[in-house]
Amino acid sequence: MRPRAAKPSQTGARVWRVKPDEVEERPDQLATEEPLEIRLVREGHRRVVAVTMRTPGADAELALGFLYAEGVIGNREQVRRAAPCLDPKEGDACDNILEVELAEGVPEPELSGLDRHFFATSACGVCGKAGLEALRLRVSGPVAAGPEVTRELLSSLPVKLREAQGIFDATGGLHAAGLFDAEGTLLAVREDVGRHNALDKLMGWAFLQGLLPLAGHIVMVSGRSSYELLQKAMVAGVPILCAVSAPSSLAVDLADRFGMTLVGFLRGDRFNVYTGLERIAGALPAGAPRRRERSLLRTVG
Repeated sequence: MRPRAAKPSQTGARVWRVKPDEVEERPDQLATEEPLEIRLVREGHRRVVAVTMRTPGADAELALGFLYAEGVIGNREQVRRAAPCLDPKEGDACDNILEVELAEGVPEPELSGLDRHFFATSACGVCGKAGLEALRLRVSGPVAAGPEVTRELLSSLPVKLREAQGIFDATGGLHAAGLFDAEGTLLAVREDVGRHNALDKLMGWAFLQGLLPLAGHIVMVSGRSSYELLQKAMVAGVPILCAVSAPSSLAVDLADRFGMTLVGFLRGDRFNVYTGLERIAGALPAGAPRRRERSLLRTVG
């Protein structure tokens, strides 16, 4: 096998650092996010058992830990190998596919309980049951132009979201997702131990209220912004997604591709804009295009 160079755990990007009196463009480092397809091999037969988003590195350990936790393997002797799959034509290690081969004589494991570890939405072509060959989102083009908002409006969102987190006040352990209109009025907030669940709840509320697509709205999340959060917001037509923490590399790439404004580290009166600076009033430098050229972040494929 000819192994490929190890994938970096960080990805370079350009970011706009927005302050009350200036906007500065500078280099930044993002945590790399890519899908990993875990395949189980037994007696020559291969089966995809899970697809997860992860930061590259220690993929074999991730796969083995996952399979042990799910009861598929019970000890080291049951595993013959754990390694990237091989390209049948070139003999090279495949990108983002990890195979765990069971030792001879290991009984066939019960795998029906692993269905939940596939991404449930067909919006995610790169990480669905079809494999890793293409990124086929349900979104046919860029999101709507959406509102133009001020720095002051964005800076006010974290406080409004935090003040509305009733369950967090009691437990201190929940993520939140809030929906705001173009004037910064909080319309709804939902909480959950999982940040993806909190956003799903918020989208469900908007669905029931007949508000979808959310072309004139802003979504604020309490944690970081990952690929999965971006694709959920994108399908809902959200033009501006804000987070109190950092985005992943794939989240920035998707936001750039589909014309979303992605804001991170939104704390106090300073924040980073990774894509879609044109929606921040007065932040776009004179003479700059309304949309910057495509991000240099590569697409997983």
